[in-house]
Amino acid sequence: MNDLPTGSAPALRRLLDLLASGAATEDFADVLADARRRGAPAAVLSEIDDATWQALRVHRTMRQHRRREAELTALFDTAGDLAASRDLDAVLQAIVRRARMLLGTHTAYLTLPDEAAGDTYMRVTDGSVSVLFQTLRLSLGDGLGGLVAQTARPYATPDYRTDARFHHTGTIDAGVLDEGLVAIIGVPLLLGGRVIGVLFAADRSPRAFSPDEVALLCTLAAHAAIALDTAKSVADTRAALAELNTANELIRAHSAAVQRAEQGHDRLTDLVLRGAEVPDVAAAVAALLGGEIAVLDAEGEPLAGRAAPGSAGLAEAAAASREEGRSVRHGEAWVCAVLAGQEQLGTLVLRGRPDLDDADRRLFERAGVVTALLLLLRRSVAETENRVRGELLADLLAAPDRDPAGLTARGRRLGVDLGRPHLVLVAEPADARDAGARARLAGAAGRYLFGSRGISAEHGEAVVLLVPDEGAEGGGAPAPGDAAQRAAEQAAERLARLAGSPVTVGAGRPAAGPVALASAHAEGLRCVRALRVLGRAGEGASARALGFLGVLLGDGHDVDGFVRATLGPLLEYDARRGTELVRTLRAYFDCGGSLTRAKDELHVHVNTVVQRLDRVEVLLGGDWSRPERSLELQLALRLQLLAGG
Repeated sequence: MNDLPTGSAPALRRLLDLLASGAATEDFADVLADARRRGAPAAVLSEIDDATWQALRVHRTMRQHRRREAELTALFDTAGDLAASRDLDAVLQAIVRRARMLLGTHTAYLTLPDEAAGDTYMRVTDGSVSVLFQTLRLSLGDGLGGLVAQTARPYATPDYRTDARFHHTGTIDAGVLDEGLVAIIGVPLLLGGRVIGVLFAADRSPRAFSPDEVALLCTLAAHAAIALDTAKSVADTRAALAELNTANELIRAHSAAVQRAEQGHDRLTDLVLRGAEVPDVAAAVAALLGGEIAVLDAEGEPLAGRAAPGSAGLAEAAAASREEGRSVRHGEAWVCAVLAGQEQLGTLVLRGRPDLDDADRRLFERAGVVTALLLLLRRSVAETENRVRGELLADLLAAPDRDPAGLTARGRRLGVDLGRPHLVLVAEPADARDAGARARLAGAAGRYLFGSRGISAEHGEAVVLLVPDEGAEGGGAPAPGDAAQRAAEQAAERLARLAGSPVTVGAGRPAAGPVALASAHAEGLRCVRALRVLGRAGEGASARALGFLGVLLGDGHDVDGFVRATLGPLLEYDARRGTELVRTLRAYFDCGGSLTRAKDELHVHVNTVVQRLDRVEVLLGGDWSRPERSLELQLALRLQLLAGG
């Protein structure tokens, strides 16, 4: 009995050495075979056989423990990746690589559904060598992966090519064949009972996958599902944070806009209460909006700010603003109609702010309302003042001789200095049959004089305007007829636009004092009547501009002025050249237009008369011989002769 353990001891020590060194299973069988070769007794061989069987059990248990340890280490590493990494691609790639390593397969891969395309695609691969396989897209329900996704259960096949459990398609089979795969196992990625992907491991040779390998792959798939869910949560959180940041920015911007609008409202209200003028409002709004404001009147003339360059289309933009009841974009500028009901009092133009948010746009439009209020207040005050001053003008025209000193003092109290030169303009509707034309003309006259020191009043059948003679007040010395003519033409044009129908305007010569002003009014009235008789209704003219009619109609009878205006070019030519063009022209008219009689009268050759008349035509124009012009020339020649010229 004592010999058996002694005889088996070397074999037992060898088995222990094999266990300690982690030798292969085949090495344990060599111990029993070696004992038989040495001729060990049967009892010793039996003992060695039992010890070998026990050693193999220990060896298998230790191998399982090592595998479990490796699996646990891989799972812990995967959990660490999930906890430490925010890169979804890196986590999924690590999971697939560990699945391949732990199962000892040639390749591993993971597919995810593409909800937009309605199929699944390869998300991550490891160990793959086929581009065709790496770019496979699988329809839902096709192949082993389709069965896993439909049933939410793991499936394995030792030989995919011959396994009839799966729905084979040409595309999938071609990819599997190109990769050379044979044995495949797939497990679902489950999240709340819903399949969100499939994790695979595959070999290029037939192989049966054990339950432990299936369980391990399921655990890795669970980690992959957690990674995908975490990535989605992180993405959703980031999107929510981005939306919150955006909303916060919008709230801050809206709050700032509301605050700016409140400040603008308070500022504009304060300006109105302090009696500010339109330029003050324009400056305040320009500062609030950070742009440049121009305020134009109903005719497009600037009331504040500079006129906008390149204002083509501005009237159309203002009309669009009036129609919409809002400010409108006009190129790089914004335009807002200044309205009082349906009447357009003017236009606001904002430059330097091509983009306006809603709050700033409302502030710009509110400025239009405030501007309309100020213009209405100014108009109301001006109309009231004009009515009072108009009574003064009506009394002056009705009885200038009654109390000239009293009228002058009364005018001074109203801010009208009758002792300084003024122009008297008499305006009548061109169409006397239009019943409402005179009322419209009276209103137009008030708007025409708005903002100036002029006054207007209805007198007789006309509307009379008394405006300061700017030329005389400015120290210049323009010819009286020139100033009156310019004033008459300008008034006829603008009053026609404001009244909406043609207006005829006659201007008297500049005058100072009640009596002289009444006389200038009578002269202007005669000019209006003369324009009507001449068929020039709708125009403006002074007595001097009417030529010889002006001499007849004017109170001053400026004979010298008429002669200079009519014969001036001939008189200057004769004085400079020593010629006799004026004498030749007088002789030609005296002889009834006969060249022969004229040459006898002048004692020159007929060719000389012709040459002189040609020079007259060059100096006076080709119409000098027409009846109306020749009448003026003959009258001027007579007056010049009577004056001793």
